[in-house]
Amino acid sequence: MKLTEKELIDLREQLSSLEHDQWIYWSKGIANVVDIDISSEVRNRWKKYWIPYEDLSEDEKETDRQFADEVIELLKLKGILEIIQLDEEK
Repeated sequence: MKLTEKELIDLREQLSSLEHDQWIYWSKGIANVVDIDISSEVRNRWKKYWIPYEDLSEDEKETDRQFADEVIELLKLKGILEIIQLDEEK
């Protein structure tokens, strides 16, 4: 798959949003398990981030973007993703 820089930015944000959704699913699951001792401090901190990706601060989005970048690098390494330069887009 060949992507332009703009398409890559869009993909990065989509993957970041997906990562955030996965984290919400995981953290809610952990927070609701009776056998796991999660402090109320941690649970309350997590709850602040149980919001849509779009509503996160840029700093919080950056955390999810780091995981998206790892996926993108893996796709590039495996030859699944290629970034084309602007002069190649024509």
